[in-house]
Amino acid sequence: MSELDAEWKQLLVEAEQRAQLAGRGDVKDYLALRQINDEARRTGTEWLLQTFIRLAGEANRNRAAGVIIERDEAYRFQVGNATMVGTQLTFRSGGVRALRIAAGWPRAPGDGIVRGGGLACAEINHFGAPKNTELLLLERPKERDELGWIIIVEERQARRAFSEESAQRHLAMLLA
Repeated sequence: MSELDAEWKQLLVEAEQRAQLAGRGDVKDYLALRQINDEARRTGTEWLLQTFIRLAGEANRNRAAGVIIERDEAYRFQVGNATMVGTQLTFRSGGVRALRIAAGWPRAPGDGIVRGGGLACAEINHFGAPKNTELLLLERPKERDELGWIIIVEERQARRAFSEESAQRHLAMLLA
């Protein structure tokens, strides 16, 4: 957890305590839900990023792929009209090929909202191959307590699960 995240978490705890002392149960409940959702966002985002890092490491060990990984912890990116704040990983192979994974969520009210009922967004972008770009949404289905990334297929408004196999497919495109 970054210093900023730790400080933000402490501010939320203090705000929750003030709300309870002031008899504002509604504010206390909102802040508690916010903390639960922020933890889910961190967990889901870390799973996505670590999955790609692990798979790239395996490719380097098994095939001497030479994948170089760059990480930017304070990355901002647009999804529709909203600004997501989070982490970007860039995987490079060879001279020109690159795969970028950006994952985050709006942090401030001016950043907007995650559309589609999601907790966070991610974008998987292949440099020079925009048709391979995928937009992901982190969701927690109402019928289950599990988190999961789904791929948003805009033109059909369809959704399908994003899995480790999906990540392998993206890395295979990078290494092809």
